[in-house]
Amino acid sequence: MADAPLIYYVEDDENIRDLTSYALRQAGFQVRAFPDGEGFVEACRAEPPAAALLDIMLPGEDGLALVARLRESAETEDIPVMMLTAKGTEFDKVSGLDAGADDYLAKPFGMMELVSRVNALLRRAARPARATNASSASEPGQLVCGSVVLTPEARTATAAGAELPLTRKEFDLLRVLMENKGRVLTREQLLDQVWGVSFVGETRTVDMHVKTLRKKLAAAAPGAEEALGTVRGVGYRLKEVLR
Repeated sequence: MADAPLIYYVEDDENIRDLTSYALRQAGFQVRAFPDGEGFVEACRAEPPAAALLDIMLPGEDGLALVARLRESAETEDIPVMMLTAKGTEFDKVSGLDAGADDYLAKPFGMMELVSRVNALLRRAARPARATNASSASEPGQLVCGSVVLTPEARTATAAGAELPLTRKEFDLLRVLMENKGRVLTREQLLDQVWGVSFVGETRTVDMHVKTLRKKLAAAAPGAEEALGTVRGVGYRLKEVLR
């Protein structure tokens, strides 16, 4: 078990915490369980886990606040996070994903499904970066499209020389669109490539992020937002030139 992936699990209900921890250990994972968020982020910094499972409704800091704290630190920003919660509406799922979660599983869930989703989460985290077909970059690793320059390694983006104040998911959305410049990507493809999940029919979070991304592009470089086109009934496409 020494080489087994380490999972951190935050759940305030002792019965659920013990049952889920047992199922994960039986599936071959190491598990460190927390009854609340106290000490969780610090533990992630000291020994980053392969993945973290967080309940939303917790005493003290809730799961959304905890995942947001993980994403604020370079030491913990890349830890894959799955939300496990009784809050299962589309709004709650979108809130979890927007806070920085990579996947979402609503209670009650089966242990076999949980283990399968955790394994899928770990596979996505280990997946190598996709090849880019963006136009020639001014520096190695950069993506350039018109006046928009995106540097994935530094997670910075500018438009007409002005910094784009993008959230984590807005940045990832722009990156995927620039990597696939000229191609139509469905909402489901974007949800999978940016959020790493597939919720059939629940794609409004993509539309919301495209809307905010367009606003930020327009604020930095008026007209640039027109290159982020909607293909009605299908999805979105980044046109060949961003002003």
